[in-house]
Amino acid sequence: MRFLLDDEQRGFARSLDAMLTASDTPAAIRAWAAGEHGPGRALWERLAQAGVFALAIPEAYEGVGPLPVELAVAFTELGRHAVPGPVVETVAAGVLLEGVGGAVAKEWLPRLASGAASATLRMDGHGPYALDADAVDAVFTVTDDELRLAPGSGALGVSSDPARRLWRPEAGGELLASGPRVAKAAARAARWAAFATAAQALGTGEALLRATVGHVKQRTQFGTAIGSFQAVKHRLADTLIGLEFARPLLYGAALALAEGAPNAGAEVAAAKVTAGEAGYAAARTALQLHGAVGYTEELDLSLWLRRARPLRDAWGTPGACRARVLARTEASGG
Repeated sequence: MRFLLDDEQRGFARSLDAMLTASDTPAAIRAWAAGEHGPGRALWERLAQAGVFALAIPEAYEGVGPLPVELAVAFTELGRHAVPGPVVETVAAGVLLEGVGGAVAKEWLPRLASGAASATLRMDGHGPYALDADAVDAVFTVTDDELRLAPGSGALGVSSDPARRLWRPEAGGELLASGPRVAKAAARAARWAAFATAAQALGTGEALLRATVGHVKQRTQFGTAIGSFQAVKHRLADTLIGLEFARPLLYGAALALAEGAPNAGAEVAAAKVTAGEAGYAAARTALQLHGAVGYTEELDLSLWLRRARPLRDAWGTPGACRARVLARTEASGG
């Protein structure tokens, strides 16, 4: 199947790219890593005005969604520009609360859609941490089919990406809902989180490849640009193929989510593992071809390099995603 974006979707991507290019995201990322959230929050406000956080929230709650294709477009751009903060988790929290329904959905979903509030999320099966819990208005946790509003951000953990601040939420908090509907909503939220993370990983890989191509055109050895060497060309070509192979899987997953297909979980898992591995491969290529300069924190490239591996593993490790795809294939007799 061939996936092509329409003019409106391509225009949406261009508008986000232009806005983020003008926003000096490297400075916002470095401030976020230092615990200074002002520049990042200002960036989030602009994203909210562009409708990014409303894409997964239904119109009944003042959103415009669910629009998974447009969400893929948006989060690829967010990954390409390495936007800091729990953008994925805010979207996933919206999906979770919409599935739970009731007063909690009416209270929080319009605020999340408009950007008036931000949220992060920790769920059983996806590690003990909530991303950037100190920077949001709400920390939602799902444990044993119970949805709670955590009483505080908790204890700070360690991440290979200093701009991804991992917090272990405090136990307890206000019980918002419990029972089978929470478990069902949590499974759907995790699926959307994996999907959005896959789009981020794809965009991160694209940014790393673009930076590397620019670098090998300028760096010389023996009086010749290293980009003219066959070994370098082959490495870049392999990286590009990996990213381009991931793109149709991402949009295939978007269509499966849009249609509520029974195989949507497997489609998302396939997109997640493929985009995550492609983004991580782009990081390895960038590091190798930049040489020693690629290790320096002063180089903006490091902000993308450090993000590729956490995105590969967040909301579904490669092993977990492959197992999901394999289980679906065996169940269908493929």
